[in-house]
Amino acid sequence: MEVGAQGFARSLPRLRRRIRRAAFLAVDTEFTGLYSTFSQNNEPSLFDSPVERYLKARQSVQRFTVTQLGLAIFSKENSNKYEVHSYNFFLFPSTLGVGDVEFTLSASSIQFLSHYGFDYNKFLKDGIPYMNEVQEKILRQHLLAGSWKFHSTSSADKDVLKKAIDEVTCWIAAAEEEETMILQDLNDYHVLEVQLVLRQALQNVWTEPLGNKKVMVKKVSLQHRQLLENSSHDHCQKELILLSARGFTNLFQILVEAKKPLVGHNMLMDLMHFHEKFYKPLPESYEEFKRNIHNLFPVLIDTKTVTKSMQKNYLFPRVSSLLEVYAVLCSSSLNPKDPPWPVIALASDCSRYAEKKSPHEAGYDAFLCGSVLLMSAHLLLCRSTDDAVEADPSFSQYLTVLAEHVNKVNFIRGGISSINFSGEDAPCHHPPVLVVHVRGWPELNERQIYQEFKGLCRFDVRRLSKNQFILLSSKYKHVRLVLRDYKHHPHLQVSVYRHWRHSPFVNCLLQVSGVVALWSLLAFVLGGAP
Repeated sequence: MEVGAQGFARSLPRLRRRIRRAAFLAVDTEFTGLYSTFSQNNEPSLFDSPVERYLKARQSVQRFTVTQLGLAIFSKENSNKYEVHSYNFFLFPSTLGVGDVEFTLSASSIQFLSHYGFDYNKFLKDGIPYMNEVQEKILRQHLLAGSWKFHSTSSADKDVLKKAIDEVTCWIAAAEEEETMILQDLNDYHVLEVQLVLRQALQNVWTEPLGNKKVMVKKVSLQHRQLLENSSHDHCQKELILLSARGFTNLFQILVEAKKPLVGHNMLMDLMHFHEKFYKPLPESYEEFKRNIHNLFPVLIDTKTVTKSMQKNYLFPRVSSLLEVYAVLCSSSLNPKDPPWPVIALASDCSRYAEKKSPHEAGYDAFLCGSVLLMSAHLLLCRSTDDAVEADPSFSQYLTVLAEHVNKVNFIRGGISSINFSGEDAPCHHPPVLVVHVRGWPELNERQIYQEFKGLCRFDVRRLSKNQFILLSSKYKHVRLVLRDYKHHPHLQVSVYRHWRHSPFVNCLLQVSGVVALWSLLAFVLGGAP
């Protein structure tokens, strides 16, 4: 279930086979932070347009990194059964290259993951490397020029390298040509790094990996070394080095090529990190980002979008977390009797998730996400027709009933309800906007207005003019509550915003029009014919 750098290369062929035969894939990611506070006003706001939100999130994605990526592979078996292989991939930026990667840690995010048992030692010591296309291009150029280098800051890595170099240096002084020695207890990452460092430091040695964490070192002549370097069997060829440095990006490419439906829960940040870390740096253009993601993954399904719609149209409780949604769907009151839910069976190597809940572990959340999708789709299929539903619905039938939600990713607190990756974004309908007119309280700012209403309900605040502020809420009951409770407030006059009455632009235009009309009237009166 848990895959780090040491075992990743061995797992890749099996992962490729399972992905190719999958019905769909579910993903989840954990980050070192969510929203950057590096720049002011970077938190999501109900006032955000899609473009504004994208640019805010882009700043955060560029500063934080992915610590763990969960992938659940759902394969359709016989008789309405899906088998699930769920994986946790620990990731760490590639240290093989010409530029050291920097990222930020958010204290609250680190504390949050620690609370749920996240293993930071695996993230730091056994994280799978990755790089995007731009980083790969730079590395390829430096490999060809012979100017590559490692940027390893781990003291453990440095100790391994120092020990290997010391052993080889002591041995080679007395060794004869063609004599060999064996370096042992190296992980997959060290096997490559030790060979590259030794070859670069010593011109009269040759290295070969022996498997089982071992590397053979041979003393050779300069002529023999040149022959070996030109051999097609060299395990340290530039393409193989590049393949190792790409790490998880190799699996990302398999996901892209498979073109399987990709499922997530509130998956906008997941997709942005995918683009930034494994594909290309995020573009400044929001529309270009949408096009790129749609080309990479033509079928996206966000279970948050699906379940939000079900809350409106069915007797579905209003719950927020993925685990709560899963629990509600598993309840007997919602489970259709004819036919019942599809059977979702965890593979034997993932059985821990059947025995114990592991919220905010990426592999477990990916499993929950895919399960929620299957149960939601089945429920929608059963309620979409009065006719009997066949006992073994195909996944394509599920996709048909989910058609209105495909490629629509949930947009948290903003000017739209979802981002449409295959078309135009549709605006959402908010409760009426309120305007607060301040009297007798000089020099109030947005934060003070927010604190004033915070105890009663939640509003996003934006200054309209020197003594006026706009309030925007996502709940109608909050609007009614504030209008009622502040009806006779001595300093804050709250009313429903009317564009023609409260807009500074309209007011300015009316004032200018009034001045122009007055001068026109005076000119007519004073300059008219007797």
